[in-house]
Amino acid sequence: MRYISTRGQVEPIEFRQAVLMGLADDGGLLIPERIPDVSDRLDAWRGLGYAALAMEVLRPFVSDIPEADLRELIDRTYGEAFDPAPAPTVRVGDLHVLELWHGPTLAFKDIALQLLGNLFEYVLAGERTTLNILGATSGDTGSAAICGVRGRAGIRIFVMHPHEGVSAIQERQMTTVLDANVHNLAVTGTFDDCQRIMKSLAGDLPFKRKYRLGAVNSVNWARVLAQVVYYVKAVFDVQAATGARAVRVCVPTGNFGNILAGWYAMKMGLPISRLVLATNRNNILARFFNTGVYSLGEVFRTLSPSMDIQVASNFERYLFYRTGQDSARLRERMQRFTRTGELEVAPNADGVVDGAIASDMADEDQTLDTIRRYWGEHEYLLDPHTAVGVSVAERLASDGGDPVVCLATAHPAKFPAAIEKATGRDIAHHPAIDRLMDMETRCTVVPNDTEQVRRFIVETVGGGVRDFRFPIGNCRAGGKHG
Repeated sequence: MRYISTRGQVEPIEFRQAVLMGLADDGGLLIPERIPDVSDRLDAWRGLGYAALAMEVLRPFVSDIPEADLRELIDRTYGEAFDPAPAPTVRVGDLHVLELWHGPTLAFKDIALQLLGNLFEYVLAGERTTLNILGATSGDTGSAAICGVRGRAGIRIFVMHPHEGVSAIQERQMTTVLDANVHNLAVTGTFDDCQRIMKSLAGDLPFKRKYRLGAVNSVNWARVLAQVVYYVKAVFDVQAATGARAVRVCVPTGNFGNILAGWYAMKMGLPISRLVLATNRNNILARFFNTGVYSLGEVFRTLSPSMDIQVASNFERYLFYRTGQDSARLRERMQRFTRTGELEVAPNADGVVDGAIASDMADEDQTLDTIRRYWGEHEYLLDPHTAVGVSVAERLASDGGDPVVCLATAHPAKFPAAIEKATGRDIAHHPAIDRLMDMETRCTVVPNDTEQVRRFIVETVGGGVRDFRFPIGNCRAGGKHG
């Protein structure tokens, strides 16, 4: 299997090259040159443990890592870092919930980023080189990425997050990691600004090559591929519990990476009858799938901060297929979007944008009400992002059709203020979170300026900033830092 860019100006490359390249060198996103059909293998995969299932799903996409090495990487990833398992499915009322928060940072990002950290280390060792990872996070990617690569030889990581734009706990999960290869940057802007800076620096090819820049965001194809596995696992679990032939999956999403993995799983032959896309007030994606118009709006800060996004990176991958895999046409559309902040896709012949994807949003009141009801009726705590998904699923998938599984993207202890606001009780705790509150932190507040971030990377890689265990800046007023 080789990988091509959505913008068509990168020669096809192998998987290991794709892992290190991250964002394609032409500014596009890397995708597999074809989507394999695995529908005739699904019955043989039922009953496999998570690591064995991951091996079967990944193998058609990874042709340049020996099978024994790939199996060892996968077994190490999913045999060590998850308790009790990476992705259990539980029944909650009329819905099934896929719990994706059993990793070290209590968020779904762990499932892919623990594997990506192992892949980075494996590929870098084979090529005898180093990597400087530049990432942007709206909350959970940063801590999961840091956890995946902290202390690893040959890797530095620079993670940008919006200054005071993530939850206090999400911030502490990042900034309490003091390993010398970890650098947290609080950018005085939004997540979209962080993502713009990341893409700008990754698009500067001389700079990218000189400083060996890589990516951990879901622009990195390996992230999306690893997430396909838990869709297969969830569908198998729900089918086993209900006897259903097909399953609907509801996904709270901001950057379109998580639901894109489900879209690929569907295209590979997994019996998903409908993907339900759920957004918060930042509803650019919901508006697109209901109108065909993808247009920028204001970024609102909400109770579900990881979804406070307007420009969804992975949407370009989806759009590539919707433009008939025509790279030239896609480039023109993306250039127009950069100029005008808007693009449009004509509905299908049946008048809908995509019959496989239904979409809606949940506002703050609906989110809080959903958390309150599920605790009161089921004694089950939903984090605010998962509550967005459940709220939308109740409205769009309550017709008695195929069973519905909702993706639970984070442990509620990561958002205690939202839980207390919804329930009136301080009940969202986890030992790993509680330990963070008195730990030393390290963070640098930087202006919303690409050149300032560039300068920080250059000085760090070049040794201009030598001692990283001193207070370079406070990420959040009143926060303890070392």
